[in-house]
Amino acid sequence: MSYEAIAILMFSTMMVMLFTGQRVFGAIGFVAVVTAMLLWGDRGGYDLGFSAAMKLMKWYPLLTLPMFIFMGYVLSESRIADDLYRMFHVWMGGLKGGLAIGTIGLMVLISAMNGLSVAGMAIGATIALPELLKRNYDKRMVTGVIQAGSSLGILVPPSVVLVLYAMIARQPVGQLWLAGVVPGLMMAGMFILYIAIRCRLQPELGPALPAAERDVGWAEKLRLLRAGLLPLGIFATMMVPFVNGWTSLVESSAIGALAAFLAAILKRRMTWVVFETSIRKTLGITCMFMWIILAALAFGAVFDGLGAVRAIEDVFTERLGLSPWMILILMQLSFILMGTFLDDTAMLVIVAPLYVPLVGALGFDLIWYGVLYTITTQIAYMTPPFGYNLFLMRAMAPPEIQLRDIYWSIIPFVFVMALALAIIMLFPQIALWLPGYVYGN
Repeated sequence: MSYEAIAILMFSTMMVMLFTGQRVFGAIGFVAVVTAMLLWGDRGGYDLGFSAAMKLMKWYPLLTLPMFIFMGYVLSESRIADDLYRMFHVWMGGLKGGLAIGTIGLMVLISAMNGLSVAGMAIGATIALPELLKRNYDKRMVTGVIQAGSSLGILVPPSVVLVLYAMIARQPVGQLWLAGVVPGLMMAGMFILYIAIRCRLQPELGPALPAAERDVGWAEKLRLLRAGLLPLGIFATMMVPFVNGWTSLVESSAIGALAAFLAAILKRRMTWVVFETSIRKTLGITCMFMWIILAALAFGAVFDGLGAVRAIEDVFTERLGLSPWMILILMQLSFILMGTFLDDTAMLVIVAPLYVPLVGALGFDLIWYGVLYTITTQIAYMTPPFGYNLFLMRAMAPPEIQLRDIYWSIIPFVFVMALALAIIMLFPQIALWLPGYVYGN
C-alpha cells in the first residue's frame, strides 16, 4: 500500500471514530499508535507513544496551561465577572445599544481572564442575556452579541487554544499571544462599531436605559469602576513583567494565578466551595488538553514518517498548479466545513500534521497563521446549520429564543469576522507587529 493510501486510510478511520462519539484524543491517539505498530512493528508503536509523552512532559511552557485556567475559574467562580457587568450597566446604559456594547467589553475582559470561548459564552448567557432581554433589547441582536463576543476567548491572550497550536506548530507561546492582541481588539472594535451603527439606525433593537435606572451617583460609579477594573489590574500585573522581559511566560502565569487568588480573598469571596470548584474544573480542562496534545504529537510523528506532507504539497503545487494563496484559502474553507461538526481543538489536531508544515513550506509565517486559524475556527463555530456555538447558545438561552433566532442573529457578526479575517490576511503586520516589537527589543 502506498504512503498516500495509508494517510487517507488514517484520516477516514479517525473520522469514522469521531462520528461514532469517541473522544477526540482517543480516536486520534488510537489511529496513530496502531498505524505505527502496523508500519514499524510493536516496538515502533510503543516507542512512538512513549516518545510523544516524554516530549509533552519536557515542554516547560505547558505549565502556563493550568495557571491561566485556574486564574479564569477563580475570577468567574468568585463572581468578579458580575462586578464587570454592573460597571458596564451603569457607565454605558445611556447609549443606544450601550448594554450590548458593554457586553462586548465584558467578553474582552472575560477572555483576558480565562482564554476559553466556552467560558465567555457561559458568563454572557447567564449574566448579560437576562439583563438585556429584561430591558427590551431585541433577542436576535443580543444572542448574536454574546456569541460574537465569546469568539474573542481563543484570540485574546491568554488563549488556551493558542497554547495547543504553539505545541503542535513548535512556535513560541508568547509570540502567539502577542500576535492575538491587536487582531482581538480590532475585532472587538468592529463588533462595537456595528452595534452602535445598527442601534443608531434602529433604536428599538437596543434602547437606552432610563435615567433613573443608571443614575446611581458618582461615588457608586467610581466604586463600580474600581471593582470592574480589577481583572484588568490582574492582567497588567501578569503581562507587564513578561512584556518587559522581567519574567518568563511560566512565571507570569504563576503571578496571574496568585493575583487572582489573592483578589478573591481580599474581596472575601474565596470560599472553600469556590476553591474546590476552581481546582476541579482546572484539573479537568488541563488533563483534556494534555491528552489532546499527546495524541496530536503521536499522529504528527506518523505523518512525518510517511512523508505525507511533502506528498500533499506536491499535489497542490505541482499537479494542480495552485498558488500559495489559493492553497491557504482552501485550507481556511476546509476549517469552516469541519467546524460544522468538530470543535476548535479537534480541528487543529486533525489537520495540524498536514497544514502547519505545508504553511511553512509555502513561505507563510506560522505565528500569523495561528491567528488566521483561531479566527477561521470561530467563524466555523457560528456558521449555520451545524455550528458548534449555535447549539451551545441554544442550550443556555431561555425558551423564548428559538434556534431560528440564533441562526439569524449570528449572520451579520459572521460577516464582520470574515471582514476582519480578510484584513489580517491582506495586512499580516496587524498580527505580527506587536510580537516583532516586543521580541525585537
